[in-house]
Amino acid sequence: MTTIGITTTVPTEVLLAAGYQPVDLNNLFISDPDPERLVDIAERAGFPINCCTWIKGIYGVVMDQGIDTVLCVTSGDCSNTIMLMEVLKLKGRNVIPFAYPAHPDVSQMQYTLESLAQTLNTTLDAAEEARIKLEKARRLAHELDELTWRGNVVSGWENHFWLVSSSDFMVDIDEYERQLDQLITECHDREERGERQERKKGNILRLAYIGVPPIFARDLYDFVESQGARVVFNEIQRQFAMPNPDNSQNSLAEQYSSYTYPYSLSDRLNDILPQLPYRRVDGVIHYVQAFCHRGIGDIIFRHHIDLPILTLEGNNDYLLTQHLKTRIEAFTDIVRRRAQASLVSRR
Repeated sequence: MTTIGITTTVPTEVLLAAGYQPVDLNNLFISDPDPERLVDIAERAGFPINCCTWIKGIYGVVMDQGIDTVLCVTSGDCSNTIMLMEVLKLKGRNVIPFAYPAHPDVSQMQYTLESLAQTLNTTLDAAEEARIKLEKARRLAHELDELTWRGNVVSGWENHFWLVSSSDFMVDIDEYERQLDQLITECHDREERGERQERKKGNILRLAYIGVPPIFARDLYDFVESQGARVVFNEIQRQFAMPNPDNSQNSLAEQYSSYTYPYSLSDRLNDILPQLPYRRVDGVIHYVQAFCHRGIGDIIFRHHIDLPILTLEGNNDYLLTQHLKTRIEAFTDIVRRRAQASLVSRR
């Protein structure tokens, strides 16, 4: 299959039907042994210092690995992608723009998918067949998510990694399924993390993570757990996996209309708010990337979410700084005191 770079989660099924193997450029960037090297490639090419590190990393990956074709999401993701697309064109790359509809409307999404299929010389019938082939992988991702918050046997990092990897299924759907199936089997054999006993004492906190995946992901989840807390809800990562527990989506158009990330904060809140009590969340971490317009959304989240919220901003720190660690420590202390006070009041 021909490799095609993607700048965020896109209708993978259409790309597979057209004979392309999607590669999430974000995942390539952040998993590189030296991601700063890729950012340097972009800055030497003229990308400004105060430009989003993810955008610079994507450019660096494309140039470093010689990726010829890139599907750029121009609506429903990062506004900087439009200029990134222009620069990639200048550098001789084959760039295909893709815009999510302004609103999650099934008929508009159907038209959008048909246009993409036509551009890639395939059909939606072929894409629907590809959708069937991905059903097992998506079901496994959903099962892992269930084991995270209900079974309490999957860490926040494992949840993040496998859900975020569903954007391109690690470039090998069969291997993704094999490894995830193996992990789930292992998780079923794990003992519960003692949460029931610890929670009675108000020690184990259940946190939600909302916002784009963090640039310092592994360090964040590990440090949160070192503070006696666990992330039991990863908002956007879960959306990448297309959660569909009731199998009610009968078409690709319905599936990608239910996918909340490209749409308004109101659409995202319709997904977030029910999950917080459902997963018994005590507090929320909201991550924003430096120089990103999505940071303004923090105002709206704080208005609607009636839980303690910690807003973390990341730029090009691939590990947590001491300042961020101190803020997380203080936040977990506040949430713990609130949880303990709630337990006392119910007695």
